[in-house]
Amino acid sequence: MNRKFLLGGAAALTLLVAVSGTLWYRAHRAPPPLTLYGNVDVREVDLGFRVGGRIASLAVDEGTRVPAGAVLGRLDAKPLQDALAAQTAQLGLAKANEAKFIAGPRPQEVEEARQALAAQQARTDQAEAEYHREQGLAPTGAVSLRQLETARADAKAARAQLDSARAAYDLQRLGYRRDDIAAARAQARAAAATTAKSATDLDDTILRAPEAGIVLTRAREPGAIVQPGETIFTLTIDRPLRVRAYVAEPDLGRVNPGQGVEVTADGNTKTYHGTVAAIAATAEFTPKSVQTENLRADLVYRVRILVSDPDAALHQGQPVTVKLAPSPSGPQKSEQ
Repeated sequence: MNRKFLLGGAAALTLLVAVSGTLWYRAHRAPPPLTLYGNVDVREVDLGFRVGGRIASLAVDEGTRVPAGAVLGRLDAKPLQDALAAQTAQLGLAKANEAKFIAGPRPQEVEEARQALAAQQARTDQAEAEYHREQGLAPTGAVSLRQLETARADAKAARAQLDSARAAYDLQRLGYRRDDIAAARAQARAAAATTAKSATDLDDTILRAPEAGIVLTRAREPGAIVQPGETIFTLTIDRPLRVRAYVAEPDLGRVNPGQGVEVTADGNTKTYHGTVAAIAATAEFTPKSVQTENLRADLVYRVRILVSDPDAALHQGQPVTVKLAPSPSGPQKSEQ
């Protein structure tokens, strides 16, 4: 009896120790790697000329990889070259006019105005003297009333011309007013701005790649007349290569910026490596394009991952699986 009791107690104690050990192990063991699902980001940009015109040449075709700044196409630049030449001439004229107003009249011009004033003064004196003479003869009947009126009119006209000559001389002597100089400067600045715009338009006849990438589509051909902003090429930007994945709210604490990841794609035996770049600050519903083992509408957070070793086998829009190693919780960086 005692033997059976001892054996039963030992078995119960062993079972208790086993259960306690199992519970302790489950409570303290490291969580399994977190698996996320997403897609390679699709980053495309439609490229076109900022000015309209006739396409002179296109340098690349679909599928061509181009570096940043590469020339993709050119418009016929002749019309804009002519416009720039005309604006450059207008700018020269405006600058010459500005310099004229700033420098003021030349000494020769001032002297010319002074002599014109002196000549008009002499003519005025003569006209007034003739009028006074005929006015004195009028009572004697030596001059007619009509002659007297004509002499008076001539004297009055000469006096008006004298006032005009004196005003012209004063303008030459005193120089241009400040508001005249300011107006000339403003006209020169306007001409410079118009010339700069013409130069910019001429430069915009060359279409360059804003970033390195692959030409996805070529929508037009040389000889076509295109409007400003019309799409000529569509460029895919694949460097740096980004993956957009989603983490469920309960697992949010297991994902941190800078955490290393492994990325795999169906039909591709290579395992790619990358890091978590950012985590969205707000939640959203699971996108329909994200395929998980158990599809369900749930709140998730978008995670942006940068792949450090991409190659041509990893295509934009391709579904991928992202595995994250266990990482201690830490502050999360919001996606910008």
